[in-house]
Amino acid sequence: MNAAPAILARNNVRVTGSGPRTLVFAHGFGCDQNMWRFVSPAFETRYRTVLFDYVGSGKSELAAFDAARYATLDGYAQDLLDVCEALDLNQVVLVGHSVSAMIGVLAANRAPHRFSDLIMLVPSPRFINDPPGYVGGFEQADIEGLLSLMDLNYIGWAGTLAPMVMGDPSRPELAAELEESFCSTDPAAAKIFARATFFADNRSDLDAFRHPALMIQVRDDALVPATVVRYLQDQLPGSVTVTLDGSGHCPHMSQPAATIDAIEKYLGRVDAAV
Repeated sequence: MNAAPAILARNNVRVTGSGPRTLVFAHGFGCDQNMWRFVSPAFETRYRTVLFDYVGSGKSELAAFDAARYATLDGYAQDLLDVCEALDLNQVVLVGHSVSAMIGVLAANRAPHRFSDLIMLVPSPRFINDPPGYVGGFEQADIEGLLSLMDLNYIGWAGTLAPMVMGDPSRPELAAELEESFCSTDPAAAKIFARATFFADNRSDLDAFRHPALMIQVRDDALVPATVVRYLQDQLPGSVTVTLDGSGHCPHMSQPAATIDAIEKYLGRVDAAV
């Protein structure tokens, strides 16, 4: 029995564009594929583009959510690999926002043939500090407090986190959209994804990662400090790093033109080398 149609429905997969190569866009925690609407259309005339929602997010099939599977990022990596298998995708360029950058690392380590390059948008292998050698930006107590707020007051948590993540007070409509996205996600699924995201430690997974990568950072990112950028540059010495001016953890929404430009320049070099 062909499982592909069920997977495509489960993850609300949408395929657009045309071209010899495929770009897969993977959203971050609390978001869905709609967050790529300012970026992905720019590539549809030259690339086949694939968008999807992780189970538990967006318009995915919530009935397919399994707390045990999605308690770690491995479950989300399997979603990504399931989508690639359902569409028979190999050698794709993954564009992963935030936690999806590390989900992409896990998926690429597990099935290297599925990916040619990873484009990591504001990645972090670990959000929690691990002194003395690693500064991720948060203390364990900070993350535990944030997740406790989710349990006590989910709406209040969304209202607190969204402006911090978006980081662009000049455009309050973007923070409002992110807050709405948080609030529209099933709270039970969101809490499990949040724990998987903020307690993850993917530093050792970088050792096995062998794919070319572009890392797009933002100069003032409340979730990913400069120490994390330097750490990733040390761990992935063959990668390319682009730092955007401005602030925020969602440059594909707040700075789409600059994000598109960084991706296009990288893909131009990649395509010229093929």
